Amino acid sequence: MQLAGRCALITGANQGLGLAIAKQFIAEGASVMLCARNLQLLEQVYEELQPALTKKAKIFIQQADISSPEQVHQLVENTLKHLGKLDILVSNAGVYGTKGPLEEVDWEEWSRAIDINLKGSVLLCKETIPYFKKNKYGKIILLSGGGATKPLPYLSAYAASKAAVVRFGETLALELKDFNITVNTVAPGALNTRLLDEVLTAGSDKVGLEFYQQSLKQKQTGGTALSVGADLCVFLASQASDGITGKLISAVWDPWKKFPDYIAELNSTDIYTLRRITPEDREKNWGGPL
Repeated sequence: MQLAGRCALITGANQGLGLAIAKQFIAEGASVMLCARNLQLLEQVYEELQPALTKKAKIFIQQADISSPEQVHQLVENTLKHLGKLDILVSNAGVYGTKGPLEEVDWEEWSRAIDINLKGSVLLCKETIPYFKKNKYGKIILLSGGGATKPLPYLSAYAASKAAVVRFGETLALELKDFNITVNTVAPGALNTRLLDEVLTAGSDKVGLEFYQQSLKQKQTGGTALSVGADLCVFLASQASDGITGKLISAVWDPWKKFPDYIAELNSTDIYTLRRITPEDREKNWGGPL
């Protein structure tokens, strides 16, 4: 029961990874406010998760569009009203957005992906930080994606927004380091969710042959289990991760269970952060500055 007595707000929690995170949080004793745009799915999740609640834990749901400042403000107010407090924010809601060559994409759809993936995460932090600062405690967990660490042709809105989320998290972590508030970003792995189905439906003409074939193989092999990313989120929400902040952590590839043994080193280096690679990093000598 790593999260007994803790209260969490989880967005995009009516399916996929968000639902897996909600299940793990509840299994660890947390009370949760679950948010998503699809109210019907949220209500189904509410009924599904009720029997799993521990004796003192609670679950609430609220329909909300996280790109709307007014709806995010109301969401956080209702979370505090119903749960009584807030310890953990999990900003999971996200979309791929429009797909295709940049010159052909619909600008409104492209911008909409930025509004949800990036600005939605920022709005959630903006609304919850005053409460976290007041209590001198908070765990902020942002969800990254494949576009954050490598180019993702034909999915430029998704790639740009997710890379921005990571750098936003790193920046915010420094802003909040004196308030006992940690901010970390999670790369959950290649997941078989509705986003993968979107790519396969769009086809190679929209997302490119290489990414389409990669996605098709992932669909056939099963991808990364949702529980892997959810387990990392539990770790980052728990006391075990105290002091770890400003990092982009891969649920699949990084030895995050051992991180408590290396907190001093983690916080004194650029390990697990976005950075520019220089020739020296690849053992090449191209000379000094011109």
